[in-house]
Amino acid sequence: MATSKKRILIVDDEVTLVKMVKMQVEAFGYDTLTAYDGQEALQKAHKEKPDLILLDLMLPKMDGYKVCGLLKADSRYHNIPIIMFTARTQDSDKEMGSECGADAYITKPFESQVLLSKIQELIEKTGT
Repeated sequence: MATSKKRILIVDDEVTLVKMVKMQVEAFGYDTLTAYDGQEALQKAHKEKPDLILLDLMLPKMDGYKVCGLLKADSRYHNIPIIMFTARTQDSDKEMGSECGADAYITKPFESQVLLSKIQELIEKTGT
């Protein structure tokens, strides 16, 4: 279990999926923030400075690669772990995720235990 309330920004344009992931993450002891497009994700990350971001790739307004790249290029936010969270399973997608600075890549459909373990691992690693 998470010892202190870490905040996770969940970014996906599928409202049902966001609600499901939000419930799982909160049940594990984390606070959550949500965004439904790339622009909103960037604004919330800047304003709230979450401890970790779960980021879909295919988003309205700005894709996940762009959001990730912009955050990782900014010294104020580059330490925030970003998990690419997507249905795109091609190696080229994973390579692009890595190139723009993603800390992990989890494909949908996903197992919640795998996701929660990765969240916990990255938060502990960054010591936020």
